[in-house]
Amino acid sequence: MGDDSEWMKLPIDQKCEHKLWKARLNGYEEALKLFEKIDDEKSPEWSKYLGLVKKFVTDSNAVAQLKGLEAALAYVENAHVAGKTTGEVVSGVVNKVFNQPKARAKELGTDICLMFIEIEKGEIVQEEILKGLDNKNPKIIVACIETLRKALSEFGSKIISLKPIIKVLPKLFESREKAVRDEAKLFAVEIYRWIRDALRPPLQNINSVQLKELEEEWVKLPLSAPKQSRFLRSQQEMKAKFEQQQAAGGDADAGGDDGDEAVPQVDAYELLEAVEILSKLPKDFYDKIEAKKWQERKEALEAVEVLVKNPKLEAGDYADLVKALKKVVGKDTNVMLVALAAKCLAGLATGLRKKFGQYAGHVVPTILEKFKEKKPQVVQALQEAIDAIFLTTTLQNLSEDILAVMDNKNPTIKQQTSLFIARSFRHCNSTVLSKSLLKPFCAALLKHINDSAPEVRDAAFEALGTALKVAGEKAVNPFLTDVDKLKLDRIKESAEKVELAGGSRASGGADRKESKPVAGKAPALSGAAGDKDTKDNSKSGAQKKAPAAKSGGPPKKGKQAAAGGAGSTGTKGKKGSEVKEIFEPELSIEVCEEKASAVLPAACLQQLDSGNWKERLACMEEFQKAVELMDRAEMPCQALVRMLAKKPGWKETNFQVMQIKLHIVALIAQKGTFSKTSAQIVLDGLVDKIGDVKCGNNAKEALTAIAEACQLPWTAEQVMSMAFSQKNPKNQSETLNWLSNAIKEFGFSGLNVKAFISNVKTALAATNPAVRTSAITLLGGMYLYVGPPLRMFFEDEKPALLSQIDAEFEKMQGQTPPAPTRGNTRHVAGSGDDGEEGDEQEDAGNDVVDLLPRTDISDKITSELVSKIGDKNWKIRKEGLDEVASIINEAKFIQPSIGELAPALKSRLNDSNKILVQQTLTILQQLATAMGPNIKQHVKNLGIPIVTILGDSKSNVRAASLTTVNAWIEQTGMKEWLEGEDLSEELKKENPFLRQELLGWLAEKLPTLRSVPSDLVLCVPHLYSCLEDRNGDVRKKAQDALPFFMMHLGFEKMAKATGKLKPTSKDQVLAMLEKAKANMPAKPAPLSKASSRAIGTAAAKSQVASGSGEDYSSSTMESKADAKKAKAGGTAPKSKHSDASTNLTKGNSNLTKNKPTKQGIQGKKVPSKSNLKEDDDRSGPVFILVPNGKEQRMKDEKGLKVLKWNFTTPRDEYIEQLKTQMSSCVARWLQDEMFHADFQHHNKAIAVMVEHLDNERDGVISCLDLILKWLTLRFFDTNTSVLMKVLEYLKLLFAMLNQEEYHLTENEATSFIPYLVLKVGEPKDVIRRDVRAILNRMCLVYPASKMFTFIMEGTKSKNSKQRAECLEELGCLVESYGMNVCQPTPGKVLKEIAIHIGDRDNTVRNAALNTIVTVYNVHGDQVFKQIGNLSEKDMSMLEERIKRSAKRPNATSAKQVEEKPQRTQNASANANMLRKGPAEDMSSKLNQARNMSGHSETTHAVPREFQLDLDEIENDNGTVRCEMPALVQHKLDDIFEPVLIPEPKIRAVSPHFDDMHSNTASTINFVISQVASGDINTSIQALAQIDEVLRQEDKAEAMSGHIDQFLIATFMQLRLIYNTHMADEKLDKDEIVKLYSCIIGNMISLFQIESLAREASAGVLKDLMHGLITLMLDSRVDDLEEDQQIIKSVNLLVVKVLEKSDQTNILSALLVLLQDCLLTTASSPKFSELVMKCLWRMVRLLPETINTINLDRIMLDIHIFMKVFPKEKLKQCKSEFPIRTLKTLIHTLCKLKGPKLLDHLTMIDNKNESELEAHLCKMMKHSLDQTGSKSDKGTEKGASRTDEKTPKAKVNDILAEIFKKIGSKENTKEGLAELYEYKKKYSDADIEPFLKNSSQFFQSYVERGLRLIEMEREGKGRIPSTAGRQSTPDLPAVQAISPYSCILHRYAPQ
Repeated sequence: MGDDSEWMKLPIDQKCEHKLWKARLNGYEEALKLFEKIDDEKSPEWSKYLGLVKKFVTDSNAVAQLKGLEAALAYVENAHVAGKTTGEVVSGVVNKVFNQPKARAKELGTDICLMFIEIEKGEIVQEEILKGLDNKNPKIIVACIETLRKALSEFGSKIISLKPIIKVLPKLFESREKAVRDEAKLFAVEIYRWIRDALRPPLQNINSVQLKELEEEWVKLPLSAPKQSRFLRSQQEMKAKFEQQQAAGGDADAGGDDGDEAVPQVDAYELLEAVEILSKLPKDFYDKIEAKKWQERKEALEAVEVLVKNPKLEAGDYADLVKALKKVVGKDTNVMLVALAAKCLAGLATGLRKKFGQYAGHVVPTILEKFKEKKPQVVQALQEAIDAIFLTTTLQNLSEDILAVMDNKNPTIKQQTSLFIARSFRHCNSTVLSKSLLKPFCAALLKHINDSAPEVRDAAFEALGTALKVAGEKAVNPFLTDVDKLKLDRIKESAEKVELAGGSRASGGADRKESKPVAGKAPALSGAAGDKDTKDNSKSGAQKKAPAAKSGGPPKKGKQAAAGGAGSTGTKGKKGSEVKEIFEPELSIEVCEEKASAVLPAACLQQLDSGNWKERLACMEEFQKAVELMDRAEMPCQALVRMLAKKPGWKETNFQVMQIKLHIVALIAQKGTFSKTSAQIVLDGLVDKIGDVKCGNNAKEALTAIAEACQLPWTAEQVMSMAFSQKNPKNQSETLNWLSNAIKEFGFSGLNVKAFISNVKTALAATNPAVRTSAITLLGGMYLYVGPPLRMFFEDEKPALLSQIDAEFEKMQGQTPPAPTRGNTRHVAGSGDDGEEGDEQEDAGNDVVDLLPRTDISDKITSELVSKIGDKNWKIRKEGLDEVASIINEAKFIQPSIGELAPALKSRLNDSNKILVQQTLTILQQLATAMGPNIKQHVKNLGIPIVTILGDSKSNVRAASLTTVNAWIEQTGMKEWLEGEDLSEELKKENPFLRQELLGWLAEKLPTLRSVPSDLVLCVPHLYSCLEDRNGDVRKKAQDALPFFMMHLGFEKMAKATGKLKPTSKDQVLAMLEKAKANMPAKPAPLSKASSRAIGTAAAKSQVASGSGEDYSSSTMESKADAKKAKAGGTAPKSKHSDASTNLTKGNSNLTKNKPTKQGIQGKKVPSKSNLKEDDDRSGPVFILVPNGKEQRMKDEKGLKVLKWNFTTPRDEYIEQLKTQMSSCVARWLQDEMFHADFQHHNKAIAVMVEHLDNERDGVISCLDLILKWLTLRFFDTNTSVLMKVLEYLKLLFAMLNQEEYHLTENEATSFIPYLVLKVGEPKDVIRRDVRAILNRMCLVYPASKMFTFIMEGTKSKNSKQRAECLEELGCLVESYGMNVCQPTPGKVLKEIAIHIGDRDNTVRNAALNTIVTVYNVHGDQVFKQIGNLSEKDMSMLEERIKRSAKRPNATSAKQVEEKPQRTQNASANANMLRKGPAEDMSSKLNQARNMSGHSETTHAVPREFQLDLDEIENDNGTVRCEMPALVQHKLDDIFEPVLIPEPKIRAVSPHFDDMHSNTASTINFVISQVASGDINTSIQALAQIDEVLRQEDKAEAMSGHIDQFLIATFMQLRLIYNTHMADEKLDKDEIVKLYSCIIGNMISLFQIESLAREASAGVLKDLMHGLITLMLDSRVDDLEEDQQIIKSVNLLVVKVLEKSDQTNILSALLVLLQDCLLTTASSPKFSELVMKCLWRMVRLLPETINTINLDRIMLDIHIFMKVFPKEKLKQCKSEFPIRTLKTLIHTLCKLKGPKLLDHLTMIDNKNESELEAHLCKMMKHSLDQTGSKSDKGTEKGASRTDEKTPKAKVNDILAEIFKKIGSKENTKEGLAELYEYKKKYSDADIEPFLKNSSQFFQSYVERGLRLIEMEREGKGRIPSTAGRQSTPDLPAVQAISPYSCILHRYAPQ
C-alpha cells in the first residue's frame, strides 16, 4: 500500500506515464473524467497530454490499454490540438490495437480513427491505415479494411479518397487468408455503392469466381445514391440538414437532390494507373512502318494496337507516333492497314484524353479526307477514331478543318463529315454551340441539303436536326430563314429523333449537372473495341463539367430547357410564339381588307384612295385615332399597313397626308405585334421618303419603330440594300445618317458588318459629297464599337478619302460607345434568356475578327520549305525561317491551316543556334497576331514549347520567349494554357530559370482572371517544391505566386495538397500558406449581366465569351463603368432620370470624356478581339482589396522594415519599393501604366483612376497610402499636363473621402502633405490655385491644426512664392478655425510669421502682414504681446496695415474678394461634376471664410468696451478687479412679443399643378424635385406651389408620404444657398431673401399641420435642424436686408419643429446632432450650444409628451451618446453644458418615470458599454433617499415662474446695476456676489442679453466667478482644474449673437 500511496499523490499526466499499470490505469480513468469536464477546446490543459496520447493507445497492459483508448477517444473528440497527434496515434492503433483479441479494443481503435477523420485529418488516417494493409498479421489487415469500409460508409467518397484504396484492392483479393478476401469483398461492395461502374475496370483482372460473386452482390444493391451520414467539423450545416431530414422520417425524395450533390461522380479513368508505352514500342517500329512489305507494316501496327489497349496512357511526346499513324491513314494503299492505324489512333485518343488534343488538328483533316473509302470496316474504324479524337479537343478548334472538307466533291466525304458533325453536336451544349460557331456550320450544311446525292442530304438533315435539338430553335432559326417549309419540317423531324449523349434532354446547365455517364464506361475502357456510343457517353461528363462551373447565363437557360424537356409543349410553345412573331405568313389583300374593316371605321376605308386630298387627310386622321385606341392583341398589323400601302400608297403627293401615314406606320410598329412580313410591305416606301425634306423625319421615326419591333440588324440590312438599289443620293445619305444614329440608340450587337462595309464602300465612291460625308460619319459610329481593325477594310481607298476617314476616327479616339437606349428591353423581356444575349453580344465582337480577310498560306508551306527549316546547315535553316517570316508579313491575316509549319517551327525552338531560336520566337509572335484567336488550336503543340524556352540560360532568349507567350495570350486568353498537365510538367522540371520565369508569369496573370480550369491544382505540388528550391530567386517567386494560387484554389485545397510532403517541409509550407492567406487578394468581380441589363446597357464589348465556354471577360472601360453604374442603380432600372446613382456618376463621365485617353485601346487590335485579347485582363477592379494590407504596410514602415517615405528627390529604391507594395493591390496593367517611363502613360493611368474612383471607393481607400505616394512622385515630374491631371484627381479624391467620412491616417498625411505644400510655390497661377483648393479640401479629412504645422514648415522654403502662399493659407486657417489651429502655441507661431515681415520679397511681406492682421481681427491686441519684439520698421508696417484694415478692406483683401469666390466656384464645380447632389457638403467653413475675406471689418470688429486686459486678469490671484464701462441698455420687452412671420413673397400658383399629370403623387414628386434646383426662380416657383397645397386643408393631405422627400429637398436648397448663392457676388441679395422667405414660410405651414409634421423621420429632422442652426449662425445673413425678420422666423420655425414633430424622432435627432457636433473638431462652440438649447426646450416639454415618446429608443440614443462620450471625456469639454444637458435629460426622465425607466433598456445589446445603467440606478437611489428635497435646478417647474412676479423693467435695472459693478475694477467681487444672490433667488433669470456682446473671456470670467462663490459658500474648496481650462486666452472671440439666443435661452438649465 505504501507504493500505492506514493503514486496516488502524483498529478494525472505523471500517473499516465508511471511504470505501474495500476497507476497508469488510474491515470487514464482520471484523464477521461478530466477530458469530459473541460469545456474549452483551446484550454492549455490539453497541451500537457500531446506527447502522451500515443502511449494511451499503445499501453502494454490490456486492461489499462482499454481505458487508455477511451481516454484517447475523449481527447481526440474534444481537444483543439488533437490533430497534431494523428500520425502517431493512428499508427499506434493500427499496430498495437488492431491485433488485440478483445473486440472492444478494436471497436475503440476504429472509433478513434473515425474521430480523427471527423476533425479533418482524413488523409493522414488513410495513409496510416493503408500502411497497415502491408502488415504481415492478417488480423491487422482485416481490421484496417473494416475501418476503411466503415469510414467510407459514414463519410462518403467525397472525404475518403478512393484512388489509393482501389490501387491496393486487387492485391487484397489475392490474399491467402480467407478473412482478408471476405473483408475485401465487403469493402468492394461498399465502394461500388458510391462509385458504381467506375469500379469495374480496376477489378477486371481479379479471379473470375470472385468477380462473379461481386457481380451478384452488386446487383442486389439499391439504385438510390448513398448519402453521407457522418460529417466533418466544418460540415455542421450539412449535419443539421441531414438530422432534420431524419427527424422528418428520412424522406428519400427530399434528400435526393442533396444526395446527388454530396456524391461526386467518379470517373473510372481517374482511378486507373497510367501506363507508359513509348518505351515499349518495338525498336524498329519507325523503320517497319515505312517498310515496303505490307506484312511488316502490319506487324508494327499490331504492336502499337496491343499497347494502346491500355485504358490510361502516361503523357509524353507522341508526335512522331501520331505522325507515323497519320501517314498510314492518309497514304497507305492497303485499306486493312488504314483501319488498323485508325484503331491505334482511337486507342491513343482514348488513353490520353485531353493530352491528345494537341495532335487532333493534324490528324482530323487526314481522317476526313480518307472517308472517300467505301469499305464498311474502314469507315467504321475511321468513325471510331475521329469520335475518340473529338472528345480530346473542342469543336471550335476543329471547325476550320471540318469546314474545309465540306466543299469536297466526293459525296461519301461530305456524307461522313456531316454525320461526324451531327455526332459532335450531340456532345455539345447550347453554350458551346454559340451563334458564332453555328453560323459557318449551318451555312455549309444548308448547301448539303440541296445536294444531288440523297445520302449527303440525309446526313445534312441529321446534323441540322441535332443542332436544332441542342442549341434550340431560337439559336438556329435565324440561319434557316431561306429554307422552304418541306425541308424545315424534315429538319424538325430529324431533331425529334435525335438522342443526345447524356440522355434525351436538350442541353443546358441542369443537364450538365445531372447527366450520369458513368454507366457506360466499362466496355469502352476494358480494351475491347467497345460500342462507339458508350464511349461517347463516357466522355460527355468530362466535356460538360467545365461549362457547368461557369457563372452567367447558360445555367438559367438550362433550367428552363430542362424543366420543359426537349419535346415538352412548354418549351415548344415558347419557341413557337417567337418564331410566329418573326415569320408571319403573307396574307392576301382580301383577307387584309376583311381584317382592317373589323377595326377601322367604314368611311375611313372608303376614303383611302379618294381623289380629294382633304378627304384622304381626314381619313388618315381617323385611321390614326383608331390605331391609338386599339389594343395590342387586337391590332392586325399586316392588314393595317397593307391598307396604308393601297393606292396611292407611298406615291402620295400631299405631304400632310404622307406625314400622318408615316406616323401611323411608327404607331403600328410600336403598339402592335409587328412582324418582318409587315415590315417588308412598308420599308421600300419609307426608304423612298427618307430623303424628303418634309417627310424625312417621320420616315426615320417609322424606321426606328420597325427596328425596335423587328430588331435593328435585320431592319438595317433591308434598308441599306433598298437605299443603294436606288439612285437618289439624298435618300442614300439620309439612310446612312439614320443608321449611324440607330447604332448609337440600339447598340452594335448582331449587326452584319460585312454587308455594311460593302455598302459604305459604295457610298464612299459616290459622286455626291453628302453621301460620302454620311458614310464617313457612319464609319465613325462603327469605329466606337469595332475599333482600329475597321480601318483595314478601307486601306485601298484614295489617300484624300482615307485622311478624312482617319480624321473621323481620330475624333472618336478615346470615346466609349454610349449605352443602348432602345431595342434591348423588349427582346430580352420576351426571351427570358440570359445566355442568348451574351451570344449576341459576343457575335458583335467576334464578327469583326471573322471579317478580316484571311489568307490561306498552307499552299506556300511546301515540303521544300519545311526541309529547309530542318536542314543541317544553320544558314539554310535561317533562310527557311526568313521565308516563313516574309510569307506571314505579306499575308497580314492568315487562316489557321498552316500545314507542316507547326512541327517545323517547334523543332527550331530547340535549335543549338540561339539566334535562330530568337528568330523562331519572333515568327511565332507574328503568327499569333496574324492568325488571331484561331491560334488557340496550336497552344498545346507550339505554345507549351515556347514556355519551355523560359528555362534557357540566356536572359535575352528568356525575355523573347516571355514576350512571345504574352503575344499568344493576347489572342487566346489563359484558359488553354492552364488546361491539362502541360504547365505542371514544365514546373516539374528542376530548371531554376524556367521555374522563376514561369512562376513570375503566373503571379502576373492569375490575379487578373476570374476563374481558372481545375487543372491548376496539378501545379501545386511543384509549387511547393519550388518553395524549398535551392535557388533563392525561385523560392521568392514561388512565395510571390502563392497568394494568387490560393485566390483561385482556396486555402483548404492548398492545405490538403501538403498531405504528401515530408513532415518538416509540410510545417514550413503550412506556415507560408497561413501568411499568404492574410495577403490573399480578392478575385476580380464578374460583371453582372443582370445588372448591366437593368440599366439597359448591352455594350458589345462587355460580354463574356460564351462561345468557347470561357469565363474570361474583356470589357472596355465604358462597359465596366456601366455595369457598376447598374449595380449602384438599385431597384429602379426603368427610370432614366430619377435614378440617383446614375446622376452620381454623370460627372465622372464628363471628366473623362474630354481627356485624350485611349481607354480600352492600348494595343493595336484590342477592341477587335473583344473576348480574347489583353482587355481580358482589364475586366476586374483596378484596386484589389487586400485584408489588413494598409495596416501591415504601416507596421512595416514603423518597424523600419521598409524605407520611410521621406526624401528631397525620389531615389530609385523608393520607386521600386512602391512598385513592390502596389503589386498585390493594384491591377497589373494599371501598374504598368503608372510606372511607365513615358508621361503619356501616366496620364492614361490617372484617367483610369478617375474613372474607377466612384465605383471602387473601398478599393481606393484600402490603397490610399500607395496612391498618395505615387502622386507625390508625379509632383517631381517636369510635365505640366501630368501635374494638372494629378491635381484634378486629388480634388475628386478628397471630395470622395469627405463623402465617405474618411479621415487620413498620420502615415498617409506625413508621406503626402509636405510634397503637396512644395507645389504651392509653382510659378504657374493655375497650379497654385489648384493646390490651395486641395489644401482647403483636405481640412475636411484631416484636422486643420495638424495641417497648420505642415504649412508652417512650408514657410521656411527658399522659394518666395511658396512662402507667400503658405503664409496666406495660414491666415485662412486662423480665420476659419480660430486660434486653436495655431500649433504648438499661438505665441510661437506668431513669432515665426512675424519674421517674414522683414522678408526681401514684397509678396512674402504682404502675405505675412495680412496673416497677422487676420489674427488681430480674431484675437485683438494680444497679438502684439505674442509677437514679441519687432524692429521699428516692421512694427510700423504692421501698425499701419492694421489701421488700414480697420478703415477699409485693403488691396490684398479686395484682390481676394475678386479671386477667391472664383476659386471656390472652380473647386465646387469639380465637386459637382463628380456628384450632383451631396456635393454641396464639400464646401467647408474654410470656403465660407475665404469668400468673406473682403468683409473682415464687419465680421470681426469686437466692441471695445468688452476687450479685457487678459494678462492682468490671468496673473491676478487675489481679488479680481476689472473696469467695466456702462452697459448697453437692452429693451427686452419686445423680444418676448410674438414674432411676425414675414409674408412669403411667392408667385402666382402654376395653373398646371393639378392637371400637369394625372397622378398626384408623381406631380408632387416632380415639384419637390424642383425645390432643390440650382436656379432660384425654379425653386421659388416650386415652393409657391407646395405652399398653396399646404395652406388648403383639403389638399394638404396629398403631401402625406412626401414629407421626408420635401424636407430633404429643402435642406439641400438651404445648403445650396449657404455654399453657392451667398458666395456669389453677382447674385442679387434680394433674390436670396425671397428664397429664404419662401422656404421658411413653407416649413412653418408644414409644421403647423401636426399629422404631416409627425411623418418626418429622425435622420431627416437631424439634417433639417443642422441646416436651420447653420442658417442662424451664418453671419452673412446680417448683410441681407430683413436679416432680423429672417432670424426671427427661423426661431419660430425651430420652436414649431420642436413642438409639432414626432417627439421620439426629434429628441433622437437632437441627441445624434449633439454627439456629431461634439465629435467634429471644426464645429463651432455656438453650434453645439444651440443644439443643447433645443434639447433643454425638449426637456421642458417632457412632462406633457412623456407618454407619446418611445423611451426604449431614446434610452438607446442616450446609451450610444454615453458610450461615445463617457463621463470623463465629457468633463474634458471646454464647456460644462454638454454634461449638464445630459444629466438634466436623464434626471427629468427618472423623475417622470421612476424605477420603470430601467425597463426601457431593451434595445441596448450590451449595457456595460456605457455608464447609463449605473447612472440611472444611482439617480433612482438618490431620489428615493431624498424624495423632493434636492432636485436638479434645471427641471424644477416652479423655478421658471418666480420671475413672473418681478416686473420686467425692474429686472433689467437690477441686472444692469449688477453688471456695472462687475465691470468696474473696484466692485467686481461685490458685483459677482450680487449676481450669484440674484440668480439663486430667480433661478431662471435671463442674463444672456447682458453677456452677448462681451468677449468669450468675459463670459468665462463671470461663470468662473459665480462657481467660485458657490464653492466657497458650500465649503467645497478650490475650483476644479476643468474650470481653469475655461479661461485659456487662446479661445477665439465670439462674434455678436443674433436675437435667436434670447428665445432659446429661456430653456437652459441654470
